[in-house]
Amino acid sequence: MLDILIIGSGPAGLSAAIYAKRANLSVMVVEKTAYGIGQIAESSEIDNYLGFPNIRGFALGKKFREHAICLGVEFKEGYAEHFEFSEGIWKTVFKNGDSINAKAIIYAAGAFHRHLNILGEKEFAGKGVSYCATCDGAFYQGKVTAVVGGGNTALDYALYLSSISSKVYIIHRRKEFRGSIKTVQELQKKENVEFILEAKILSISGKDMVQELCLEDGRKIKVSGVFIAAGMIPMTEPVKNLVMLDPYGYIIAEETGETSAKGFFAAGDVRTKALRQVITAASDGANAAVSAERYLYWRSKNMTV
Repeated sequence: MLDILIIGSGPAGLSAAIYAKRANLSVMVVEKTAYGIGQIAESSEIDNYLGFPNIRGFALGKKFREHAICLGVEFKEGYAEHFEFSEGIWKTVFKNGDSINAKAIIYAAGAFHRHLNILGEKEFAGKGVSYCATCDGAFYQGKVTAVVGGGNTALDYALYLSSISSKVYIIHRRKEFRGSIKTVQELQKKENVEFILEAKILSISGKDMVQELCLEDGRKIKVSGVFIAAGMIPMTEPVKNLVMLDPYGYIIAEETGETSAKGFFAAGDVRTKALRQVITAASDGANAAVSAERYLYWRSKNMTV
């Protein structure tokens, strides 16, 4: 019987594990793949995590994992398929049939970027293809970039990049945007921003790095980077009938990580939040672990949390 079972080995899950272990709680981290460190591994370089300027995402994630290991955190490879709660105990059932009992769960399974699934997208991921302008935009100072999408995220990315890049193309498959009209109007005033509407990208190409986008109508656009903002998909399928979700499928949870289910906490990209970055994921993990510790303390006293 564990005190806390943590689902997800990204920054949120590992941060939660460190805080839980330092509170002298028995804890295990479940990861989908062995030695996983979450989405952070996809970032070619991170320049906005306090104390670690210009570090590769994989290297930073490895440091997080090593920190957890040195504290004695246990890891298990597997996919948590569903959860059962009975008499104050959470039972996690895995895809292979295994199960683990714990007094509390911290769910930090994350979210993944919706991909365009076009030629060159996977090949140039981290080599000019990015899914986060606030993470990677600084590396395109004075260069030509493109943003793909029509929602608020895409518009915010374009606005951010317009102050960094020499030129920004906004490529959207429709004529109208789903995002803020005010942001669109602000972008229309920018001399280095060009809208390419009712258009779809056919392929991304280059040599070692992204150099060109080919549109379905035959047009070719020279760029150094392309930021894809086609949305995120939270990994909440296993918990959709367990906790309250927002209209976009994210777990409704405040900074404490508390959800609508007692003893079940959420942390990182999987929960409702304004900013999804490594530093906020780590913060979420810490908050969720402290909340879980508090929950377990009052539970041991047979008092309502």
